Amino acid sequence: MHFRAALAAALGALILHAQTPEDPEVVRAKLKLDYVRALAEQGIATRAQVDSAQLDVTEAQEAAFLKRTLYGNDVTEAEADEMVQVAERRMARRAQAVARQQQLVEQGVAPRLSVNPLVEKADWARKEHDYAVTRARLIHDTAEMAREEAVLQAKLEHAPAEAQGLAERYDGNGRFTSRDFEKVNRAFERAFSKTLPVSANGETAVHRALGFDHRGRVDVAVSPDQPEGIWLRQYLAANHIPYFAFRAAVHGKATGPHIHIGPMSTHVVQGG
Repeated sequence: MHFRAALAAALGALILHAQTPEDPEVVRAKLKLDYVRALAEQGIATRAQVDSAQLDVTEAQEAAFLKRTLYGNDVTEAEADEMVQVAERRMARRAQAVARQQQLVEQGVAPRLSVNPLVEKADWARKEHDYAVTRARLIHDTAEMAREEAVLQAKLEHAPAEAQGLAERYDGNGRFTSRDFEKVNRAFERAFSKTLPVSANGETAVHRALGFDHRGRVDVAVSPDQPEGIWLRQYLAANHIPYFAFRAAVHGKATGPHIHIGPMSTHVVQGG
């Protein structure tokens, strides 16, 4: 009877979770937790088993979040910071698991080889954390580029003398299409045997969060005054494609030089 009650509770949870889209691993972990909790209420499962199932849910949720942010494309600055925090927690848990298992080995209650899988997980968590830190830095740099572009655009329009040496604006024919981008990319690849080092292509979560319309625009991580940047500016001008060459940081920021292809990003009107 106890087992049937637990099974009924788990099936009820399955119906509930199926009504909302969620990562399959998270759904499975939650179902397991509901099932173990039901067993615990019947006195079949222990508190330790419930805690273990709860940890499995946390692990699955964190893995799903990292899958979307660390290995995805559309991430805000806030999500980037959370991504680093999640990776840090996972790295700490993996290190603690290794320490606990090593203690069991030293006590003679666990085989020495039992540590190896945990060490491998800990190594992967460290690499994942390093990648999260690097990716978060890039996301913040992209946001800073967008903010500084807005500052320099305003200066070019209202106080061009202040922007002299920092930025160069070319309006061309005012249009930049996906076909134009393909054409530019192919020409760049022929000239330098590599594709354009694009840092932001079209609308991104960062630009949306900042209130900028970046649709139909592309940011390229090249210095305007280095050979690749000089070639790109000349090619864009020859084909009447608008661009904004960003040479230096403003306000002491460490933003890298880059070239924005397409019309300048405009502010998105909020509300309404």
